[in-house]
Amino acid sequence: MSFEIREKPEKFERALLVGLGLPGESRRERAALLAELEDLVCNLGIGIAEVRLEFIREMQAKFLCGIGKAKEIRDLAHELNADCVIFDNLLAPSQQREWEEFLEWAEYEEDGKTVRREWKKGEAAVVMDREEIILDIFARRARTREAVLQVDLARMQYALPRMAGMWKHLDRQRGGSGGGKGGGAAARGEGEKQIEVDRRLAHERIENIRDELEVVRRQRGTQRKERNRQGIPTAAIVGYTNAGKSSLLNLITGAGVLAQNILFATLDTTSRKIELPDGQPLVLTDTVGFIRNLPHRLVEAFKSTLEEATLADFLIQVVDASDREALRHYETTCEVLAELGAQDKPMVVVWNKTDLIPEEQRDSVLESLSTKVQCPSLSISVLEERGMPDLLAACVEMLSHRVTTARYRIPLAESRIIAIMHRDGKVLNTEYEGNDALVDAILPREFAARLESYKI
Repeated sequence: MSFEIREKPEKFERALLVGLGLPGESRRERAALLAELEDLVCNLGIGIAEVRLEFIREMQAKFLCGIGKAKEIRDLAHELNADCVIFDNLLAPSQQREWEEFLEWAEYEEDGKTVRREWKKGEAAVVMDREEIILDIFARRARTREAVLQVDLARMQYALPRMAGMWKHLDRQRGGSGGGKGGGAAARGEGEKQIEVDRRLAHERIENIRDELEVVRRQRGTQRKERNRQGIPTAAIVGYTNAGKSSLLNLITGAGVLAQNILFATLDTTSRKIELPDGQPLVLTDTVGFIRNLPHRLVEAFKSTLEEATLADFLIQVVDASDREALRHYETTCEVLAELGAQDKPMVVVWNKTDLIPEEQRDSVLESLSTKVQCPSLSISVLEERGMPDLLAACVEMLSHRVTTARYRIPLAESRIIAIMHRDGKVLNTEYEGNDALVDAILPREFAARLESYKI
């Protein structure tokens, strides 16, 4: 069975977006996060009536903000005739319920009289936070069985503590047969029975999803062991959402992965094998994009996908260099990688979308960005197909410790060795001298170590 987070209208046309910041926070940072939320909301097809950034003295337990600021937000939502109010902050289940009840009615002074205005002609008020918006996007983007399971797990974990408010209409049925032990269902209310049933079913579903994901992890582990047995190195393409990771994989490998100018276009892992200029094979893996304030439960739910980053030989971090928040996106990706335990992985940073930077500013922007990172970096444009040779050369450099280049004298009677050289390495040149073949080759160090006696 499947649970929705809760019942909501299929389409919202007028949403009020609200970001609440504290005095010590950067206004630019809060504004950037709110602009990001605006992009997320637009990706769901929700119309935006207004975006409001407010700073408050301290966070309050009931509404996050004080009652005065809460009334301002409520009155603005009513004036705008908003369908819903979406907070850039993360709301506790109790705060979400308090806001929805608070929005039901607003009071105004008209002609010296206090007038009450109901929310959307009797419809229930809808309040969402940043996490619910991201979960809804993930639910729409999931395609494979693994991605669907991972999204379901995150949504169930989000919905579970919010179930208390989903059956209020039934819980009002109390009474009728007394409140003693013999009162039965009427004494407790049908809502209490229903929420107990749903919570039990939710816990069972969460355990079933975890079991299914464990099967997927074992299958992925088997595939990885096979790659390791063959000695094939791997690189994980990581980075902020919509930085161009899937487009890069498509350009290098022709993978045909969905690559659109939308947030979280890729939720499923795709791996493709390529041959580097020095003849080494390399498996490139695309991963789900990161985002600031990514809900922790999503990191947990997607660990079977993101673990490709922790187990790869090195990482390719793709950053949209044209975004004014490019450096912050780089830092966010590094923070998520640290949470996954992949902070010490060798990494090359790829500044993408350089075609969107004005030509007269391009060199200075890229130089400024490169000085801020602690690892090798290079600039590319996937759209214009620029920089691919530099990127492949960087991959070769990342794996240089795995191979060695040398000349070997191989007796023709042992031609099987030459066949293995072609299979596991790259033969650059072959000459013949008497009964021997003189072979210039790039070989894995482990294999080359067994050929020391043949080395010239």
